[in-house]
Amino acid sequence: MARFAHITGWGMAVPDKVLNNLDLSQMVETTDEWIISRTGIRERHIAADHETTASLATDAALKALEMASLPPGDLELIIVSTSSPEHIFPATACLVQDRIGAAKAGAFDLSAACTGFIFALNMATQAIRSGSAKNALVIGSETLSRLVNWKDRNTCILFGDGAGAFVLQANPEPGGLLSAVMRSDGSGGDLLALPAGGSRIPTTAATVAEGLHYITMNGREVFRFATRVMAQATQEAVALAKLTIEDINLIIPHQANRRIIEAAARGLEIPIERVVVNVESYGNTSTASIPIATCEAAREGRLKPGDKVVFVGFGAGLTWGAAVAQWSAPFHVPHRRRRPVSYRAWARVRSFIRRLIRQIEGLIWGRDID
Repeated sequence: MARFAHITGWGMAVPDKVLNNLDLSQMVETTDEWIISRTGIRERHIAADHETTASLATDAALKALEMASLPPGDLELIIVSTSSPEHIFPATACLVQDRIGAAKAGAFDLSAACTGFIFALNMATQAIRSGSAKNALVIGSETLSRLVNWKDRNTCILFGDGAGAFVLQANPEPGGLLSAVMRSDGSGGDLLALPAGGSRIPTTAATVAEGLHYITMNGREVFRFATRVMAQATQEAVALAKLTIEDINLIIPHQANRRIIEAAARGLEIPIERVVVNVESYGNTSTASIPIATCEAAREGRLKPGDKVVFVGFGAGLTWGAAVAQWSAPFHVPHRRRRPVSYRAWARVRSFIRRLIRQIEGLIWGRDID
């Protein structure tokens, strides 16, 4: 029997703190007019000290699970796409897995920059279609404000923090993710990068003093690359799904720059009204931008069950890709309340209990060793 990976739940989380262009003009030499004319961004959300990539991912995940009426214990796979992970290791996905109480799920991080959410969607879909998983959780989460040089007006105006999540579930009914295109070109890896902090340039006092732990970007070349591949990837994914652009109800692109999005719409010869644009309110949240924009589109009624939607993005690596999906509604689960006990509260309780058990075991084993 064929298995299709339907998107049955979605959720987003952004920090409460908002940094607008006027605020930025007090920090670096720029103006509201300059930023809007070049990027379309008016404001972005910035994580507070207690907020992290894992905490935002957890909040978005729990909202998506509640919408899908899926208990965390039913998950078999969790993928967190991020360029600002909590640590090099352990994986941020493992931290999320523990916090939500998904005891049966395998969890790992995926690093493909701003395209990562599309790559992760495709991987989760293949796991469902192959039969290795029935329920998967895909999250894009970023706290890029921690990696920005706030004295560099070319990059600090762009990035914001946030997270978005999809629940994918197996179903024999045709639908869900219909096609995906994943592409990479490492020859352009230096155009958008975080130079230090890995094994090639380990962290030292000198690398910190030289500012090698901040995002660097060749804006002109990234712009040229993005305007070329966005329309191209969309056309490839649509053709792979055996559809035409006219069959697509909505396009949800990576929210990097309004000018790039408008150029892609022109390349596809579609009106901008068929494209979701919310970059003005969030800035570039990297791999979180597509699920955040999707959540807003669904909330505003722009996405309806049965609609054909394209997700398309580009990012560091260089990477780019697109996916076509038939939008679903949350599955009806018989004999289960629509919103059972708050998953958020239950996840906190389970995480506390599991940590307490580990501490007790540690005391017992330590006593035995002594």
